[in-house]
Amino acid sequence: IFCLKFNSSAHLHHNQDNPKLRFEAKYVELHPLGEGGCGSVFAGYRKSDHLDVAIKHVPNKYQYCKHVDEKGREISGEVAVMLKLRSGTSHSAGSRAPIALLDWYVLPHELILVLERPMPAVDLQTYVQECRDWFGEKEAKMILKQLVKAAISLQDKKIFHRDIKVENILIDMSSGAPQVRLIDFGVSCFTESHSEYTTFYGTEIHAPPEWWYEHTYSARPTTVWQLGIVLFECLHNKNFSSTKLMEKKLQLRQNLSKDCKDFMKQCFIQNPRRRPSLEQILLHPWLNPSKVMSLDLHTNEHKEVSAATTDVLI
Repeated sequence: IFCLKFNSSAHLHHNQDNPKLRFEAKYVELHPLGEGGCGSVFAGYRKSDHLDVAIKHVPNKYQYCKHVDEKGREISGEVAVMLKLRSGTSHSAGSRAPIALLDWYVLPHELILVLERPMPAVDLQTYVQECRDWFGEKEAKMILKQLVKAAISLQDKKIFHRDIKVENILIDMSSGAPQVRLIDFGVSCFTESHSEYTTFYGTEIHAPPEWWYEHTYSARPTTVWQLGIVLFECLHNKNFSSTKLMEKKLQLRQNLSKDCKDFMKQCFIQNPRRRPSLEQILLHPWLNPSKVMSLDLHTNEHKEVSAATTDVLI
């Protein structure tokens, strides 16, 4: 996505020089799929082979992050991140989780992204609601394990999604078994392990305690916090609020297993320096019943959190 400057010439209205015409020549846009804080998404298909696609329109004012490529050209941060994901795709389940970017077009007032659209698929929020009668720990565990692996894959590529939540997770049923797919990289960015941020992008009601207390946050502990929120909302059929948790106004369901409760409590440790890493929660007994917790995870801080006898989140 380069910021093209169009000069008046005989080729101005030719398809090759007009991104809108190039888009319309290649794709057909259909009905809306959804609208978020950063743009709107429509169903569509590619004319050449009728491939189902999702078409995302992002007004310029909602392109929060910019990235300068190796040639010094400024491109959308969302496109830069998705190009990095596309170039680094391997055969691991985690690396296949992000939805692929197929095309992009820079228009004067907006950015158009053409994205992979798995069929059939629904977002995790809808999936849980539709499966409410039988959705439980077993189903949540299958999804969380995939999600943690996907988050580790992003971390390995030095990418911070910033807004992992049930609405930004697709459940792809095209293979017959539920497969986690990550969508909406609109506020994502490249990151380093030591990077700290002082401007919050994402869903503020999900912001971790360090943001509310110190107005700083970093990628790894924030992502663990967000994974805990996903699990909480899947199992409780209610919206999560970080401030309510900090005020001890949220409770865990009493009929959840001990390991499931402990997994969430680990994700919700309020001190980010004591919160376990993604690699540690992947080894948690709830996700891996045959595994023994490492000594690194069973620190005094862990014992302090799991020692509570009530079901109030602390």
